Amino acid sequence: MSDKPPLKLLIAAPRGFCAGVDRAIRIVELAVEKYRAPVYVRHEIVHNRYVVDSLKEKGAVFVEELDEVPEGAPVIFSAHGVPRVVPATAEARGLDYLDATCPLVSKVHRQAERFADQGRHILFIGHRGHPEVIGTFGQVEDGKMTLVETAADAEAVAPPDADNLAFLTQTTLSVDDTDQIVSILKRRFPTIVGPKGEDICYATSNRQAAVKAIAARCDAMLVIGAPNSSNSVRLVEVADRQGCRGYLVQRGADVDFGMEKGVGTLGITAGASAPETLVREVIDRLAEHFAVDKEEVATATESMAFKLPKALTS
Repeated sequence: MSDKPPLKLLIAAPRGFCAGVDRAIRIVELAVEKYRAPVYVRHEIVHNRYVVDSLKEKGAVFVEELDEVPEGAPVIFSAHGVPRVVPATAEARGLDYLDATCPLVSKVHRQAERFADQGRHILFIGHRGHPEVIGTFGQVEDGKMTLVETAADAEAVAPPDADNLAFLTQTTLSVDDTDQIVSILKRRFPTIVGPKGEDICYATSNRQAAVKAIAARCDAMLVIGAPNSSNSVRLVEVADRQGCRGYLVQRGADVDFGMEKGVGTLGITAGASAPETLVREVIDRLAEHFAVDKEEVATATESMAFKLPKALTS
């Protein structure tokens, strides 16, 4: 019989990698195979240090801007999307590039272009400075889009033409916060139009719903993900709002056993850019100190898959 204290683990499903992240990582791996190292990647391909370091070991070189890419070298754009000036600059330099932008982010880009072409001013719900926000703003002319970050922003925003508006959202937001902001915008601007379908991606919505499903049974929740991962940080917020203490950890070594005091049931989930290997690492780390009893709680089944660029499959 184990002398370790018992710990019940409720493991959320879905969790971890989404189809867009899978696709982006595979694009880098296949590009290294096809072009040979080094292959350059503009910005972190996804927001996870473990993934980035793993790709570095395979031959990827991560840079912040295109001027760091040598002449003739292949370059990949991250899953978060880029302003349209970036591929234009790559083409002007004669660089071979591959776009790993998540197709669901690309969909938002096309919607932004359509609304702008219709002459509508766009209220974009998102977090200032996030690469996805920067990329989406870069699809339209300056002044055609206004950022709305909070409900207070939605109450205060004063667009140039209140009768000719559209709204779009970042794909990795809190579902509840976004619903609140959209409701405010629709109340203030009754003629505002939105996307045909929800912009928040299926993976973000599913992971938040999975956290809600187990939070009431948990004393605390570990979210495996990076501090610059928007969807991972939102999962911590979702847990907190359900009355369950949420903690963000990047991998097993980050688990602080002091925070487990008084915890009989611990929830575990992972952001959309965190690989399953890190989930197993955290569970193994907990098992060193506790007699763990694991239960996976599934709230949805995901089967989404995105096509790879033809340049890598032909």
